[in-house]
Amino acid sequence: MKRLVTIAALFLAASCIANAAGNADAGATKIEACMACHGAHGKAVAPMYPNLAGQNALYLEHALEAYRDGRRRGGTADIMAPQAANLSDEDIADIAAYYSEQCIACSQ
Repeated sequence: MKRLVTIAALFLAASCIANAAGNADAGATKIEACMACHGAHGKAVAPMYPNLAGQNALYLEHALEAYRDGRRRGGTADIMAPQAANLSDEDIADIAAYYSEQCIACSQ
């Protein structure tokens, strides 16, 4: 049983890694709408918006998917859902990869 749990955990970890494999260079070309609130390099333009620079890519993917699919409500969902509505899984992975590679201390 212990071996089965270990194997299942390894498969789960591998699937998470595979899901977080966006292309940051491609993501840089897909953030035009994001920049209005989150900035070009992930440093928010106002305190009410979260900084995305350096955030975990998998977290960003899950958040954008939840906004897109209507599973995330409240807070800024009314703003984010329309922004994420037309993003493909690849777009989301690329945007997440881009922002996760940015440095908040380095952002301008």
